[in-house]
Amino acid sequence: VQLQASGGGLVQAGGSLRLSCAASGSASGSYAMGWFRQAPGKEREFVAANNWDGDISYYAESVKDRFTLSKDNAKNTVYLQMDSLKPEDTAVYHCAARPRFRDYKLARSYSLWGQGTQVTVSS
Repeated sequence: VQLQASGGGLVQAGGSLRLSCAASGSASGSYAMGWFRQAPGKEREFVAANNWDGDISYYAESVKDRFTLSKDNAKNTVYLQMDSLKPEDTAVYHCAARPRFRDYKLARSYSLWGQGTQVTVSS
């Protein structure tokens, strides 16, 4: 399985971006998805993830009520809609896939990672 993230860019504070993560490969339906981000000089942190069935989404407190996770099963693609963006949301965003029964909040639970897409929010 390969993950391809896209959709990053430069946006002003208060603006919106939608990130996409397309999964390809024969086993692409055997994982649950998540998003992490890493700002310069900081550790990678959890942003959002769905459960195995894909019907429940989890969010970090810092993005709750601003970010929305969704998926298109037909396209094997997960989206992260980011609204009301803040300068502190600036980071490289990575999508990742984890096997079942792994803790969605932990980066080490994820066995597959996309290449990352840069999000820059200007003040």
